[in-house]
Amino acid sequence: MTDKDVEGAADLRAAGWTAMRAALPGVFPEGEVDLRDGRIGEDLVDIGLTSVWGSLWAREGLAPRDRSLVTLGILIALGAESELKTHVRVALTNGLTRDEIAEVVYHSSGYTGFPRAVAARTAAREALAD
Repeated sequence: MTDKDVEGAADLRAAGWTAMRAALPGVFPEGEVDLRDGRIGEDLVDIGLTSVWGSLWAREGLAPRDRSLVTLGILIALGAESELKTHVRVALTNGLTRDEIAEVVYHSSGYTGFPRAVAARTAAREALAD
């Protein structure tokens, strides 16, 4: 890995922390945090920090609110309820209302099927403690 590669990775990591802390305020303490837990697959969270939060959420082009709408729809289509719970909270931080999140679930039923929409509704209710 060249010095430029290391510098680029550090930039993505910093951008990832900035984007993730903005989306999930109060969840992560300030400063460098070690996300490793010593268990299998421990690097996955760090990979997400740089590749998803640093490379995608930190991009210009879409507002965080718009990224949340897209992300909710994708996670519903994938049936990724665990991630959906987190992103329901992110969506609220990014300015979506509870009613708008419900509309995403309703709208998704026509494209992803009723079972996926019901699972998404359950995940959203759990995330919102509804």
